[in-house]
Amino acid sequence: MSSSSPSLEFEIQRLRAIRHTLLRLHKALLESEREAYEQHYGQIQNNGEFFRLVIGHEWFDWLRPMSQYIVQIDELFASKEPIGLEPVTALLAQAQTLLQVSEDGSLAEQRYYQAIQRDPEIAFMHAEMFALLKSDV
Repeated sequence: MSSSSPSLEFEIQRLRAIRHTLLRLHKALLESEREAYEQHYGQIQNNGEFFRLVIGHEWFDWLRPMSQYIVQIDELFASKEPIGLEPVTALLAQAQTLLQVSEDGSLAEQRYYQAIQRDPEIAFMHAEMFALLKSDV
């Protein structure tokens, strides 16, 4: 599945840790956005309706790249081909871009910023993600 290179093994383990933390963050963001959506539009009746909104309503558009990123990681790990350092480092770099936060940036950056401001759990997970992304050894 992977080479015996210590650097590659470390990066693979880091990507696994990022995926695990990102899944928790993604779930928390979905719940936070659900609450915000319901304050704006009214209660979502059931999980089926929520799922349809997540995949089709513009309110949740900004979270789709995160969902797609998780799928990319899963596809890399599910591949029968050996995992190389290049795709792993590309995915690690993509995570940094994906998790940008700004009060005045793109819509996704603004929505992520707002979620961090309203939910301390999301702020904590965001910090955890960046600690994983910055680890070097």
